[in-house]
Amino acid sequence: MNNAISADERAKLADKKTIVIKIGSSSLTHHETGMLDLVKLEILVREITDLVNRGKRVILVSSGAIMVGRNALHVSRDTETIAQKQACASVGQAKLMMIYQKLFSEYNKICSQILITKNTMLDNLNRYNARNCFSELLDQGVIPIVNENDTIATYEIDSLSVFGDNDRLSAVVAALTDADLLILLSDIDGLYTDDPHVNPNAKFIDTVDHLDEKLMHMGKSTTGTNVGTGGMATKLSAAKIAGMAGCSMVIASGDDFHNIHRIVNGEKVGTLFLPGEKDEFYLMDYLETDN
Repeated sequence: MNNAISADERAKLADKKTIVIKIGSSSLTHHETGMLDLVKLEILVREITDLVNRGKRVILVSSGAIMVGRNALHVSRDTETIAQKQACASVGQAKLMMIYQKLFSEYNKICSQILITKNTMLDNLNRYNARNCFSELLDQGVIPIVNENDTIATYEIDSLSVFGDNDRLSAVVAALTDADLLILLSDIDGLYTDDPHVNPNAKFIDTVDHLDEKLMHMGKSTTGTNVGTGGMATKLSAAKIAGMAGCSMVIASGDDFHNIHRIVNGEKVGTLFLPGEKDEFYLMDYLETDN
């Protein structure tokens, strides 16, 4: 895509009304210790609050529950069982929400918790109820904070979920809520022609207007960190889901949460994926096949 068209598409991001923001575990922690980075969390909350003050409807998909629970229960990632991961998720989700509620309350905002599973999207009644819940919360000015229900459904933590970390989960939430912008903030700053950590000649891709099979095969299954569970493959899958839902998507670095307002202001940050033609029936077929 030429630069003029790309700049025009970036400028359109300022007009997006419903925004889903996904934060990976590695973006919430100190790399040296794996403990929560409270300074970054405060910046994240301030950025989201400012978007809401601008009249945007914002949903946060936040990883980190299992990681917070591990630190609280002193469980080793290297030896933990699925049951221990579930226990960590249970403890960590409560602690993480307590921190979010405290920080948002300082800016006079209310946040809520929504835990969903794959069945939330695939079951017609569950999907209808979840959509209504999101709609009412957003109408009330509440900031929903979403995670997969790891205490009950072990799809994600067993690496078998259609969600695959929270990348695809955030795209499903974007589709469910008719969002028009999805922002994935993680330990990578966008899409490259190859792994930039391995190939110094890898070129950054600014804008993707069509997600073909060649691009899908460029995804990697690893993250390069020992905190998160999703890699570029899940991010490209998220882009495919968002595209089928008619939602624009940006992959950008979570090292600096100020990237949120830069993206919404149309600045050249991360890789922009343009939406395709909305096709809910094909989207449901895609989810059912566990891609």
